[in-house]
Amino acid sequence: MPANTDRYENAVSRYFEAWNAREPKARVKAVAAAWAVGGGYTDPLADVVGHEQIAGVIAAAHEQFPGFAFRLTGTVEGHHDTARFSWELVSEVDGSAPVAGSDVITLAGDGRIRSVLGFLDRVPDGA
Repeated sequence: MPANTDRYENAVSRYFEAWNAREPKARVKAVAAAWAVGGGYTDPLADVVGHEQIAGVIAAAHEQFPGFAFRLTGTVEGHHDTARFSWELVSEVDGSAPVAGSDVITLAGDGRIRSVLGFLDRVPDGA
């Protein structure tokens, strides 16, 4: 059981590395490390496939929320090739977290993400 738990936690750690990568080259590298080739990301605001498009969604989030970082809230739970976790987007200036959500990921055999289904639990008006 610990190996499986590590598998989920490692995948989620790489996921947050990608979402928190601010420099384009670092973001491209982090997305490739986190997502399998042909992997996808779907939430209420995006439905994309492939490393380039995923990196574009992440870049857009940084443009909309400069000075914010994504962080895990709670624990990662998983079984088989599926894991779920919650997160929030936190201001590095004042610690506020105007955006929060929950994601369900499916992993490929190599431990990278095959798909993400994201849900937004808290979004500020006008975002």
